[in-house]
Amino acid sequence: MALEEDDSAVPLVCPATAPSKRKYKSVLLIPLALLLLLAAGAVFLSTDSPTLRTYAARRPSKLSRPAVLLVSLDGFRFGYQFKTPTPNIHRLIAQGTEAEEGLIPVFPTATFPNHYSIVTGLYPAYHGIIYNYFTDPVSGDQFTVANHDPKWWLGEPLWETVTSQGHNAAAYFWPGSEVVKGSWTCPPKFCPKYNESVPFEERVDTVLGYFDLPKDEIPSFVSLYFEDPDSQGHEVGPDDPQITEAVARMDRVIGRLIAGLEKRGIFDDVTMILLGDHGMVSNCDAKQIFLDDLAPHIQIPESWVQSYSPLLSIRPPEDVSSSEVVAKMNEALSSGDVNNGKYLKVFLKEDLPSRLHYSASYRIPPIIGLLAEGYKVSQTRTNSCECGGAHGYDNSYFSMRTIFIARGPQFEKGRKIPSFENVQIYNLITTILKLKGAPNNGSASFPNSVLIPSS
Repeated sequence: MALEEDDSAVPLVCPATAPSKRKYKSVLLIPLALLLLLAAGAVFLSTDSPTLRTYAARRPSKLSRPAVLLVSLDGFRFGYQFKTPTPNIHRLIAQGTEAEEGLIPVFPTATFPNHYSIVTGLYPAYHGIIYNYFTDPVSGDQFTVANHDPKWWLGEPLWETVTSQGHNAAAYFWPGSEVVKGSWTCPPKFCPKYNESVPFEERVDTVLGYFDLPKDEIPSFVSLYFEDPDSQGHEVGPDDPQITEAVARMDRVIGRLIAGLEKRGIFDDVTMILLGDHGMVSNCDAKQIFLDDLAPHIQIPESWVQSYSPLLSIRPPEDVSSSEVVAKMNEALSSGDVNNGKYLKVFLKEDLPSRLHYSASYRIPPIIGLLAEGYKVSQTRTNSCECGGAHGYDNSYFSMRTIFIARGPQFEKGRKIPSFENVQIYNLITTILKLKGAPNNGSASFPNSVLIPSS
């Protein structure tokens, strides 16, 4: 599988302009004590350039090796952290490094593709989970989120990377963690079977218990997943008071996690990364495009459609030209005959914007439709007038962004970094853990732009 290293698509932190090397004879007249004072003060200056930071990361004191705790709040749109007081999340921000304008998900901005991109460093076209559900065009087999057959899940997730190099790893409900492949056996002790009814507090306490094990048994990598506030977002959209309540609750859950690490004296030793998989946007049935309305220009049978919204994907029969289908669909959508037609653009997958990285897999249907933010596609016209929330749209929409907050020995306090795609996180974590990573789509240089050099 040919992989690409995409430095250009990700805004990296660039070295600051080097200071002038002008020499002044008058500097010889400055008292030696003043020079020493200035030199000492310079050690504490910080810029966004890793080349100008003159201090090294603090070594863990309570753990025998580096440890990373990766926490996902599903559907935590960037900006939710300002909806209500979130003292625990803001404590992590103040004491760590934050993507100032949010973390960019991969396309499609759906739960399973993004969670698996985070732990593999691969775009969906390369790790195989192209959507939350899809059909393999060769075998006819159907993928759903409950499918743990390793044939679907490509690449090497972090728990496999960690265990293949002699360390323990734990994955609590993270999508893909129940897939047994390579060195990863999903041991019951460190890999519970998914059960959404398990209270969030119980999940936290179980993870904290991993750090009570003997030092040589403590997992080097732990991933922890929470369904909220995504579940509320789908029901009521991102601006309802229910979202505010869900955000406040998740902040308390994070507070419980922090308190448990502090109680064990390891809060400063464990690298904690708090993020989400995607954002959320309001959508209402009034913003719908009905495929049946494309007639008489073209008829799109329901049997051709693999998914409707927010990702429209179509696989015509082999004897039907996909190019002609795309041309006729776009003709109909731009004709003025289709209600809201201008808010949908249809592409052959190879003609999609390259920044989406969504064409290299045979699993991706040949026709992909990109919807405007907040719009929906259905087959048949209805009189429904419901509103809610959705994600899955183009990842260039700011509403699809989520959070990235990291605190730990190699993250600078109070630092803001530019937004980046979540495929960079795999290399970031393997660098912290001092492990050799598998081939991936992230940039090998990215960790050096974010991390304090290890001592």
